[in-house]
Amino acid sequence: MDLLRSMRIFVRVAEASSFTVAAQQMDITTAQASRAVTDLETHLRTRLLNRTTRRVALTDAGNRYLARCKNVIALVDLSEAEAGDAQISPTGVLRMHAPITFGQHYVVPALTRYLEAYPEVLVELTLSQVVPDMLDEGYDVFLQVSTGNLPDSALVSTRICSMPSVLCASPRYLEKAGVPRSIEELPKHACLQFVTTFFPVDRWGFEGPQGRVEIELPPGRLRVNSADALAVAVADGLGIAPLPALSALPTLKSGELVRVLPDWELQTMNVYAMYASRQYRDAKIKTWVAFLREFVEATLANEMA
Repeated sequence: MDLLRSMRIFVRVAEASSFTVAAQQMDITTAQASRAVTDLETHLRTRLLNRTTRRVALTDAGNRYLARCKNVIALVDLSEAEAGDAQISPTGVLRMHAPITFGQHYVVPALTRYLEAYPEVLVELTLSQVVPDMLDEGYDVFLQVSTGNLPDSALVSTRICSMPSVLCASPRYLEKAGVPRSIEELPKHACLQFVTTFFPVDRWGFEGPQGRVEIELPPGRLRVNSADALAVAVADGLGIAPLPALSALPTLKSGELVRVLPDWELQTMNVYAMYASRQYRDAKIKTWVAFLREFVEATLANEMA
């Protein structure tokens, strides 16, 4: 027995005081309407309606049950409407995870504008270098950085942007230690190392005029897992380091940092938005991913101009 359907039929019959009228309203047969109410009475082990050849009347139990049925049906209808609206209008809590540097530079500024555009959305943002377990930790969307193809996953991915890493140093360091003229000279310098899941700690891979070149690094004087913290150390003259373009651009423009071997780029990083399913995607997830992608593309185009 479809309990909710039987409750709906019972309410229509009670309100119309007629199986025939209720059946016509619901586009079913009178026999189907009568059967649904009989099944409901059998399920409840109580009579809900007194029936005669001329009329239908509620019993005391039926009158009490009618009020409960109306409340249940109203709640179900409201819940279905809210769930349906989630596909159309962004609303509710959006739980997100992003890497620290990308989150500070792009996600947070994008969020301030997104929340202005969609005031019914609340955001819970976690910034961390650790890739989360999306389902176990309850995230709607998380951003993942990869230098190649993403591992096989049941999750859906949308590429937000691609950006290279560039080798940087401060003018003060280069004046003291000299300017490297080739990749082969780099191991003789103080090479600061970026510790992350997508960047090898003990070697740097370059793309440039001679194709791909990879070098082994000597033990670094500093290893750090934050690109912004690494940028501070580089600006203070501690050594040479690879910085994601998003971290390096402001200081390169100001002259605080200088590109080393500007004809070469370190491996390109792709940023992906990961979420559970493309089908029946919640409106807040759909609008946020599209909003972030457009915001990052516009910001990068302006910064690199």
